[in-house]
Amino acid sequence: MEYRKLGKSGLVVSELCLGTMTFGREADKEESLKMVDSFLGQGGNFIDTADVYNRGVAEEIVGEAIQSRRSEVVLATKVRMKVGPHPNDVGYSRRRIMEGVEASLRRLKTDYIDLYQLHVWDHITPIEETLRTLDDLVSSGKVRYIGCSNFLAWQMMKALGISDFRNYVRFISIQPQYSLVNREMDREVIPLCLEEEVGILPWAPLGGGFLTGKYEPGDAPSFGRFSMGFTGEYDWENKALRKNFEILDKVKSIAAANQKTPAQVALNWLLEREGVTSPIFGASTMEQLEENMGSVGWRLSQEHWNELHETSKLPSEYPQRFLEKFRRQV
Repeated sequence: MEYRKLGKSGLVVSELCLGTMTFGREADKEESLKMVDSFLGQGGNFIDTADVYNRGVAEEIVGEAIQSRRSEVVLATKVRMKVGPHPNDVGYSRRRIMEGVEASLRRLKTDYIDLYQLHVWDHITPIEETLRTLDDLVSSGKVRYIGCSNFLAWQMMKALGISDFRNYVRFISIQPQYSLVNREMDREVIPLCLEEEVGILPWAPLGGGFLTGKYEPGDAPSFGRFSMGFTGEYDWENKALRKNFEILDKVKSIAAANQKTPAQVALNWLLEREGVTSPIFGASTMEQLEENMGSVGWRLSQEHWNELHETSKLPSEYPQRFLEKFRRQV
């Protein structure tokens, strides 16, 4: 396992991050504890969760799993989603964040969170209120660093600008959906992250399981995340596109040539993507965890990496197409 600096900070994290959305749901407590132990035993040190995952159960399991090894772990969690029946149980108000961080600390059985992240943009709370609250949490020692997730480029830049102007702590990372079949972040978010030195932590690096190669064109599958009735990002119709199956075919071909699985190839491509610090992978079983861990310790050839890049890249668009003409002009 290799380690990388996270954004514009001195924090060092493993090149893979263990996501815990499955903990207490697809993976029971015993299996989840085993997965954390295996991940840490193989050199992983970065674990991501959220207060909303399985109504807080995921945080409780993580807390138990790392209690005796807290100093080894870079622990990340998130706040924003609705966690109760009352109107102030959602969002980024000072009240919600202060209550949220205390609840997360209790569940995680720790007195500090390494990376506290805003889960999704809040259109109600002024971002100044949110950033001031996060700055206070860092000053208090309850939080060490802050990040965001699922922000548009303008939202993240607005937050960074306010932090710089008011001398608040700034985001060191962003969690966007990013994979060979979800490269929308190439348009503006990734260039912004490169410019502002913000680390990129892709979630759904396997396209929600699509890039494992388990699914075939045709009818919607009767197993896995795409069979659970999710809408939006896990709607089968959003993934079962002709272009995505072309990408998957290329992944399978390169996997066979490297004697790897499609999931390992898809993750390995991300590990070499400029700006990406640590893809966040999830697992429901030990077998899935071990397969995903097999994506490290080797590298795709430049030829194979380029083939995947070209097959999956976004179509040429304005204004990027126009601006590219002037990129190197003095």
